[in-house]
Amino acid sequence: MPSTTAAGQERFLRTRRGALTLVLLCAVQFLDILDSSIVNVALPSIQRDLRFSQQNLQWVLSGYLLTYGGFLLLGGRLADLLGRRRVLVAGLALFAACSLAGGLAANAGMLVTARIAQGLGAALMAPAALSILTTTFRDGRDRNTALGVWGAVSGLAAAAGVFLGGGLSAGPGWRWVLLVNLPVCLLALAATFRLIEGDRRTLRRAGFDARGAVLATAGMLLLLHALIEAPDRGWATARTLGELATAGLLLALFLANEQRARNPLAPLSILRVRGLAAADATGLIAFAGFYSMFFFLTLYMQNVLHYSPVTAGSAYLPVTAGIAIAAGASARLFGRVGTRPVIVAGALLASAGIYWLSRIPLHGSYPVHLLPGLLLMSLGLGAVFVAVTTAANAGVPTHQAGLAAGLLNTSQQLGAALGLAIFSALATAQTHHLLATGSPLPAALTGGYHRALLAASLFLLAAAVIALRAAQSRGEPHTGPGPVDQPPIPLSLGEAR
Repeated sequence: MPSTTAAGQERFLRTRRGALTLVLLCAVQFLDILDSSIVNVALPSIQRDLRFSQQNLQWVLSGYLLTYGGFLLLGGRLADLLGRRRVLVAGLALFAACSLAGGLAANAGMLVTARIAQGLGAALMAPAALSILTTTFRDGRDRNTALGVWGAVSGLAAAAGVFLGGGLSAGPGWRWVLLVNLPVCLLALAATFRLIEGDRRTLRRAGFDARGAVLATAGMLLLLHALIEAPDRGWATARTLGELATAGLLLALFLANEQRARNPLAPLSILRVRGLAAADATGLIAFAGFYSMFFFLTLYMQNVLHYSPVTAGSAYLPVTAGIAIAAGASARLFGRVGTRPVIVAGALLASAGIYWLSRIPLHGSYPVHLLPGLLLMSLGLGAVFVAVTTAANAGVPTHQAGLAAGLLNTSQQLGAALGLAIFSALATAQTHHLLATGSPLPAALTGGYHRALLAASLFLLAAAVIALRAAQSRGEPHTGPGPVDQPPIPLSLGEAR
């Protein structure tokens, strides 16, 4: 018999429509996170096939991250103003078209352009999907379960991207790391029209904060571009410092504009939601450590241990189990202890796991030197993803759910770019120092990875401290008006009226 709420209404997640809605929204999130990592191990094949220069090759990955992170805030607010289903559909359509264009790319320019546009599609999809989730599942237990699954899927996608990228590159070829998105996107588009009710458009052209949209997007794009380029260009170069200073100025002007605008793009009042800023800051710092860990550990396995792409990808399979276990357990704990202790414990566990990985030797053994640290890290990753997502959406008014989702996703993508930039500089400096003192290349590379992974573990430690100020949520619903109740899905076309 389906579970009911105190008011006697059937819990939406226990209905067929509710379960399918959750599957759809999590599939969207899986695609977004997957495509930030799936091309990693395919890069050597892409370079040979399309004749990329070494300098331009990084933009196959960085182009996606640039527009994904740069447009998330705008995407989240547009979901609130234009309608969440409308923005989700637009993002899915653009993402599918760019996946096809990238998979069929005939040269380097076409692929990079497709990846840049694909990131824009992801920036529309992610906050729209998360805001639909948080406004659809309003019962406390439903919200905890739904956000738990969402957080688990986010972590699983990060690990699965490396595995799938290696398998597809070694099998049907690198083009399938992009083409594999097409059937998922088409199914998601069809399901969106069937499962998600269209919401009312609230944007009036005369009231749209165009100045705020330009300042926020330009500032974020320039900031991310500077962070992406800094490791190769140098942190102290005039161009890097100029881009960082200009980005800071644009974002400062954006904040000033939001205080004066009649209908601001991002109402700063949302920051008065207790614990939201701390939850987003925790996500930023934690994601810097997690994303960088996958990057450097994959390089270690391929460049030092000489694992094949398939073997390197398979090394992360146990991580998926740890994430799933931790995410499920964390969602059940929220009603008893709240989100804050879960974030702190998860960040400490992840910090310990990455510290273990920072001690990898030159001739490492997977069962001894990699697996224990990966398992510890995965348990922490699952807990942090779920709890931060719940805390960052707790108590947010329904009409600002898209903005809250955009802020959370922006903080995570900024953290990924920031962590990669800082830790790459640390790793490169250490590697060059060891080479200058006569160390062979494998030993010098390992020394650089040591330094980067140690810094990543310290970032997770800092995330645990910041999380002490995060929201203490037990899965409360949004304040303000809720969504219109949706009718059940007809079991067959003949039942539709």
